[in-house]
Amino acid sequence: MPKLGEKEFNCEKELTLSIIGGKWKMLVLWHLGKEGTKRFGELKNLMPGITQRMLVNQLRELEDHLIVHREVYPVVPPKVEYSLTEQGRTLMPILDAMYEWGKTYIANNLEPSDEEKNEN
Repeated sequence: MPKLGEKEFNCEKELTLSIIGGKWKMLVLWHLGKEGTKRFGELKNLMPGITQRMLVNQLRELEDHLIVHREVYPVVPPKVEYSLTEQGRTLMPILDAMYEWGKTYIANNLEPSDEEKNEN
């Protein structure tokens, strides 16, 4: 059984979801993977609704799991940048597949919004 810290998992899929799951982690990974290195404020602006505390926590967890790299520059004011590690970049095909699946699901199963109806 895979083990991460003190937590033991029943299977590798459960471990993977533990590392990348949740509302915000996949968005962080998506932006860093598609747009490259970002500063904290840039990430926060890309994710309306996330609190500063939540973003800090999500970034720390991803850093602890060696998915995100945090680079601190010794300047005033402090400059901190986040990027995907080599391990983190291996998640991009998974996120791409999830994006395509969601896009297809929406097209085949969900009603268009009133705005989308008016555009056509």
